[in-house]
Amino acid sequence: MAAMASLVMKLVSFWKKAHIRQNFPWLFLVISVAGSIVKELQLIPETYFSNRRNVLNVYFVKVSWGWTLLLLFPFITLSNAPNRGLSFVLRRLGSLAVATGVWYACTHSFFYIEDITGSCYESRALEDVRLEFSSKADCRRAGLTWHGYDISGHSFVLAYSALVIAEEIAPMIELKGAGWRGPAYVDVALDVLYVALNGIVALWIWMFACTAIYFHDISHKLLGTSCGILGWYLTYQVWYPKPLSPGLPPLQTEQKRQA
Repeated sequence: MAAMASLVMKLVSFWKKAHIRQNFPWLFLVISVAGSIVKELQLIPETYFSNRRNVLNVYFVKVSWGWTLLLLFPFITLSNAPNRGLSFVLRRLGSLAVATGVWYACTHSFFYIEDITGSCYESRALEDVRLEFSSKADCRRAGLTWHGYDISGHSFVLAYSALVIAEEIAPMIELKGAGWRGPAYVDVALDVLYVALNGIVALWIWMFACTAIYFHDISHKLLGTSCGILGWYLTYQVWYPKPLSPGLPPLQTEQKRQA
């Protein structure tokens, strides 16, 4: 347990640095641009992570929003509860409902755009258009290739998820800084969830970089990344500081008041 506590404090110290939190969104734009340049220049050979069937992509990235919700729901519940009532916790959990709405709207918009801008082809060589198939679903069902404007859903969800997590883990800075201690099982659960969420953020950044280096055109990635950053900005920076909203995590709320 001492090792876990030490790791938690190191992570808290890392996120406590204002410049880390302030510049975190820019990291994804930098990676997206740099990775795209690397891809175009073919500076890095294909690896295990250039295969869409790699285990991290299949079991984590493909269901990344599920992992995000699975870890954030109990963490928000436990980390927002100290010295605050049930109504505050429920209000804060509303941020997950909003985030899920943003995720759903964006991903389905991407699917729709790819559908209306695409055509069905005999093969990946994009020859011999099959006009009888007017949707991606029908085209794929027939074993053919659909090609449309494919905004990177991976770039969107990995950036958006990491930014949401970075916001929601902020209460640990306040809790650890104040020396707060609850029941032993709550302390352990918070520490485990906090480390797991940091691990997920690191994994999302790694897989985001792999997406930037190996997949999609640069415009697809930049648009997906920008949607993720915009979704985070409009909620946590514009809407949540206002009264009629799910509100910001406790530490963020105090910082806004001081500002």
